[in-house]
Amino acid sequence: MEKVLAPFRPHIYALLRMAAGLLFCLHGLPKLFGGFGRSAPAELMSQMGLAGIIEVIGGGLIALGLFTSPVAFVASGQMAVAYFQAHAPRGMWPLTNGGELAALFCFVFLYFAAFGSGKWSIDSLRK
Repeated sequence: MEKVLAPFRPHIYALLRMAAGLLFCLHGLPKLFGGFGRSAPAELMSQMGLAGIIEVIGGGLIALGLFTSPVAFVASGQMAVAYFQAHAPRGMWPLTNGGELAALFCFVFLYFAAFGSGKWSIDSLRK
């Protein structure tokens, strides 16, 4: 199977980057604008407001493939902080503390930071 998919690796990576960036952006929208189970938007100058800004803007930039490495590094760090502040105090394991998404975003974005924008990105067009 690996040999069959090998020619498509750059395309699959690009799809992963776009999907993860879009989902991260959507994750931040309720923080900035309310809705989706959130009664009101977070104050912009609060930690939650800053998280929303990073998620919406950073997710959009990652999805577009613009400044992917530095933006993904910041997003990865933000998700690590979110995990240890909001989830880890509720238990050790992500499955029991609700931190699966934060942990997954953290490591996916760390991979993006190391790998870069890849194919189908604005960064690749700029080079």
